[in-house]
Amino acid sequence: MRSKPKPADKPLRPAIAGRDAASAPRGGVQSIGRAFALMEEIARNRDGIGLADLSKRVGLHNSTTFHLVKTMVSLGYVRQLADSKRYRIGRPLFALAAHALDELEMMSLATPVLEDLSRETGESTHFAVRMGDAVVVLARTSGQGAFQLADRVGVARPAHCTALGKIMLAALAPDQFERFLARADLAARTPNTIVSADRLRREIADVRRTGVAIDDGEFDPELRCVALPVRDFSGLVTGALGVSGPVWRLSIEALHKRARQARIAADRLSAEFGYTGDNEPRVKAAS
Repeated sequence: MRSKPKPADKPLRPAIAGRDAASAPRGGVQSIGRAFALMEEIARNRDGIGLADLSKRVGLHNSTTFHLVKTMVSLGYVRQLADSKRYRIGRPLFALAAHALDELEMMSLATPVLEDLSRETGESTHFAVRMGDAVVVLARTSGQGAFQLADRVGVARPAHCTALGKIMLAALAPDQFERFLARADLAARTPNTIVSADRLRREIADVRRTGVAIDDGEFDPELRCVALPVRDFSGLVTGALGVSGPVWRLSIEALHKRARQARIAADRLSAEFGYTGDNEPRVKAAS
């Protein structure tokens, strides 16, 4: 007597991102679809997720989920916590994401955010990343106001006297920041430039506390700028978003108003880079 075929897995509820893991095409494509559905669901749970909950959320039997996840664990893309047996995303997946988020992709994602911020503020906007002891602007847009200040993309700027640079310095671990102070030339660019290591320490501590950095004519005597951190998928500060304008138009009071607008834009760009955590009002030093 022929045995009855085993019933196909039936979804208990719709899979994430609108996909039904159980109803994917059969064969190898079905397994790939299920594997990605599992990884996406695991990624959504920062504290990890157990086998039973994972199976229920993607609509698969426990045995099917176990065998798929076991394979992903062996490859390193998923790891199982020893104490709770919950599953979390593995480091190789973060490495793949880091390679995908290269400079060209950052420019592509940052530009529309900067354009919207420029239209809202009427000022120039910038997105920069750290490059050694300096920062380099990857993307910028000009505002609609008169007397826009010209600045070229790709030019390195000193970190100690720019708002964008202060954000990146605040993201350094304390020992990394001290090594920066030991080797950096805190050269004066204007009468307002911070050239004292002790004063820069206090400035960076304030940036870490508030999450906002200001350049009050420290790099260019005719320019003021405010900057905020942009985080990537791992939660680390990967860049800085800033708004700048001439000192006669952008008072300190106006600068703080621009900071509130820039914060919204920075949070939006962080989301574009894959950051899913709560919007934090501080720049945390890397551990």
